[in-house]
Amino acid sequence: MSLFLIIDILGTIAFSISGVLTALKKRMDPFGILIIAFVTAVGGGTLRDVLIDADITWMRNLTFVYVIFITFIVAVIFRKKLGYVRKSLFLFDTIGIALYTIVGVEKGIAAGFPPIICVALGTMTACFGGVIRDILCNEIPIIFRKEIYATACILGGTAYFLLMKTTLTEDWVVVISGSLVILVRLLAVIFKLSLPNIYKDQIVIDKE
Repeated sequence: MSLFLIIDILGTIAFSISGVLTALKKRMDPFGILIIAFVTAVGGGTLRDVLIDADITWMRNLTFVYVIFITFIVAVIFRKKLGYVRKSLFLFDTIGIALYTIVGVEKGIAAGFPPIICVALGTMTACFGGVIRDILCNEIPIIFRKEIYATACILGGTAYFLLMKTTLTEDWVVVISGSLVILVRLLAVIFKLSLPNIYKDQIVIDKE
């Protein structure tokens, strides 16, 4: 089993759990939980594959479908062991975007795209499953709020290409780039860092 496949599977597990936790918070039934887990895990990758005109990964390799289904069952059974939903959701969501950023970047490289497109594909792979999840759960997607989310993916993807120019092995490049995504997200939450809020102190006047 290649490192790339391992990362992809781990990302699928992390995002599946993220989807399960979000659905549980919304008190959905088992079918709803499964659907949310599924779209969270494969939404970004599916959009990426469609855009680059590649075979959709989970349709070609049913391993990902099995992984999502098994993760769904285990997460539901042991949901109380996952601790506080909010903290667990943040943890698995952060791990998921770190892993999927690397997956998307490497997919872009394999397809022969330039670095800036590869970074965009990595960000898309990492973020858009969560966008679909939040929309289905009637929430404003995290990526569209002030939280440092896509920015962390962009930094991680950029670091991947910069590190590839060094003497580091590919394994170390993957580990460091993914860790950077996680670190940026953690620091942003700990120190309450966010993108500028253009609506701060803005007075809205209804002229009608």
